Amino acid sequence: MNIQAIYSDGTAEYRTPMEPEENELVTIRLRAYHQEDIQVFLVSGAKENIQMKLERTRGEFDFYACDVQLGTEEFRYHFEIVGDYGGIYYYDRVGLWRDYREHYEFSIMPGFSTPSWAKGAVMYQILVDRFCNGDTSNDVKSNEYFYVGAPVQQVKDWNAMPANLDIGRFYGGDLEGVRQKFHYLKSLGVEVIYFNPLFVSPSNHKYDTSDYDYIDPHFTVIKNDGGECLKQGDFNNAHATKYKMRVTNKENLEASNKFFADFVEEAHSKGIRVIIDGVFNHCGSFNKWLNREKIYSKAEGYPAGAYEAKDSPYNSFFKFNEDKWPDNKSYDGWWSHDTLPKLNYEESPKLYEYIMNIGKKWVSPPYNVDGWRLDVAADLGHSEEFNHKFWRDFREAVKEANPNAVILAEHYGNPSAWLDGTQWDTIMNYDAFMEPLTYFLTGMEKHSDEFQQSALGDGDRFKNTMLHFMARLKTPSLYCAMNQLSNHDHSRFLTRTNHKVGRIATMGTQAANEGVSIPVLKLAEMVQFTWPGAPTLYYGDEAGVCGFTDPDCRRTFPWGNCNYDLIDYTRDIIMVHKLSRAIKEGSFRFLNCGQGYISYARFTADEQIIVVINANSNNIDVDIPVWIAGTPLNCNLERLIMSNEVGYSIMPTDIKVEGGNLHVSLTPQTGIVYKRK
Repeated sequence: MNIQAIYSDGTAEYRTPMEPEENELVTIRLRAYHQEDIQVFLVSGAKENIQMKLERTRGEFDFYACDVQLGTEEFRYHFEIVGDYGGIYYYDRVGLWRDYREHYEFSIMPGFSTPSWAKGAVMYQILVDRFCNGDTSNDVKSNEYFYVGAPVQQVKDWNAMPANLDIGRFYGGDLEGVRQKFHYLKSLGVEVIYFNPLFVSPSNHKYDTSDYDYIDPHFTVIKNDGGECLKQGDFNNAHATKYKMRVTNKENLEASNKFFADFVEEAHSKGIRVIIDGVFNHCGSFNKWLNREKIYSKAEGYPAGAYEAKDSPYNSFFKFNEDKWPDNKSYDGWWSHDTLPKLNYEESPKLYEYIMNIGKKWVSPPYNVDGWRLDVAADLGHSEEFNHKFWRDFREAVKEANPNAVILAEHYGNPSAWLDGTQWDTIMNYDAFMEPLTYFLTGMEKHSDEFQQSALGDGDRFKNTMLHFMARLKTPSLYCAMNQLSNHDHSRFLTRTNHKVGRIATMGTQAANEGVSIPVLKLAEMVQFTWPGAPTLYYGDEAGVCGFTDPDCRRTFPWGNCNYDLIDYTRDIIMVHKLSRAIKEGSFRFLNCGQGYISYARFTADEQIIVVINANSNNIDVDIPVWIAGTPLNCNLERLIMSNEVGYSIMPTDIKVEGGNLHVSLTPQTGIVYKRK
């Protein structure tokens, strides 16, 4: 039996329909080598074994199929292949095996689908304060208020490096700056912008929300600007009258929301969708419900905060230590941070309903955002049982308001319990993308906290790790998973290529720029834009921005001082991605992996894409069994893009496939994407 030929997955060719409804009939297929003397069975604990029938033959392959009547519950299955000699093989999400592996079974959740626009979508993450300052009139002023032990600071040098304690330093980036760069994002090929938090908040990162109902006027427009900044040595935010006017005045807040609604409308008109960040596990000590900082005291239309008065209407929103009230007004904080009070949903139905309405509000007119990214989503609530209930209700609320909105969660570890079709659509893909690829190409941990020499270039480890973690995601989730190389929480990928272990506090900022490898970053992007999922650029990665982990990874976009060759390469690899249905929707299969190299295919019945990556510092010659992807045994492949130590090229050249194998000779740090002609 030709075991390499056997294949199935959850894409449209092997499961029809790919995302079936409840009680729908679904056709499931498995591919085997032509004219093998085998029997194929679909096996599920919920049903009797079904012998699959030969449905059709295409090229070197026979396709076996059977119909399954779904119900309303999850349907799990695997395949058993019996050879003419009586031996049994088991085929599951990871591949062919001699033993049955329950945890790798295929899974269908009837009625679960993810938005079609999100599958394979090219996303771009923006931390607004650091992207572009398009309107200086809304900039945070030095001493405008007091935040986490120091007055806030307006950084007037756009090119200044982040400080080790950076959360109160503001560069002035805003949504007007993003709007002015729509042409750049469109030319790059961006289809979706994911914004770090936009709601009213005192920090530059805004993961400590003050008011979920309004976009921060410092990011949009300030219509009514009065009051004073704090005097030197004054640490009482009750005196921060300029800040209070900016963030509590209804004229400013309504104008800010109007600006955002117009911004999203313009983005949509240019073919760009918008995802916003929802920080619902915790808020900030500045929040209007707590008001520890007195920002909302005596402001029109704001009741007393829970920190101000025990009879506040918001008292149940937080979990106070009642034994110490009022002398020590302590409350639960996320990871014990008193600047990040944890929201107490279990004891406040009013808060619960409020956030459900927030979930609906921003995906509905007039704002019409296209989805939520959920911060520390698995931490929400005081028990896992409650956490799941919250996200089921949140999904129902959001999808009722906008069925086409995506719900994408930050998550570390096994996400299976939340990806059952009733909660999140998908996740930020650390386990099944960022981490394995980082180790393979750089040997580095994603914070630059560790270098593993043994992981660097280990193609077999990369393959096995990817297959293991990809199997945790159902196909609808996998194909819109956020695949990033860098983001606001981790070191820049380009910095990881220098193998320096450290952070800004121990190494300084300059060390993050030293000894980096653009060719390795290009290989990473080649994988990123040919892998199943939604490739997501972190602003500035395509321009050559470096940086250790937070806060150094939050440097400003280097307008006028970019690596333009890297931008051109990124634009071209995005074009390869967008022009290929096989890359966005097709099957995935590893072909040949070894020390320093990997190869894999993305394929449909009509299109085959072959990707070969040599991460070695030496030349290699390798044979790639491309017939596994469905290419004819003898044919030509066309090179779509090639990158190496010298540069990159999109000049098409042909290479022959003979006997189903592609023989390639690759120079150091070379990656090539081929397509069957």
